[in-house]
Amino acid sequence: MIKRILLLVLLLILGITGYYIYMFTRGGNGNNGPKQLPLALKKHSTAFNQSIANVMAAYFDMKNAFVEADTSTAKIACKKFMYMLDSMPLTEMSKDTLLVEETVKKNIEELKSNATSLLLQTEIIEMRQDFRALSELLYPTFFISINYEGPVLYWQNCPMAFGEGKEANWISSTVEVINPYLGKKDPTYGDGMLHCGEIKDTIKAK
Repeated sequence: MIKRILLLVLLLILGITGYYIYMFTRGGNGNNGPKQLPLALKKHSTAFNQSIANVMAAYFDMKNAFVEADTSTAKIACKKFMYMLDSMPLTEMSKDTLLVEETVKKNIEELKSNATSLLLQTEIIEMRQDFRALSELLYPTFFISINYEGPVLYWQNCPMAFGEGKEANWISSTVEVINPYLGKKDPTYGDGMLHCGEIKDTIKAK
């Protein structure tokens, strides 16, 4: 009787083991099993990429205004920058992971908050400080989170943007360094530091 019971227990154990082996090899890791979702963004639509181009065009208008020390034009460009951020077709991000979509939305809100601060400033040096912070929010977080697909851009640096040893960065669409922090009408250097700076990195489509 004991041997018979032990035999039944052994058969039951073998049956259960076999069932789990089958489920693991066929149900879990087989062709019909669940697949891990991709973490990378899919390719964007033409409309989405155009919206990014519009955002950056407004940014470059801001940069150029600071080169000319034109605070009025800089604020007009800043308002356009915020409008273009709001115009991005973020519904397209829903085809990717929730983490990607939420990261982009958070980054946009931070950019808009910083742009709002720039609009409230009355002194150009404070506006340029906000432009510096805004640039830092764009690079690299914004470009990585949206999976940037546009033309090559350049991350440039001035080692003395706000005085000796007080550096600042910005994004340029050209290799040539045209400094938005010292610009053409600096009270100390005039246009002598217009080309002060260097390329620190490139922003490319992946």
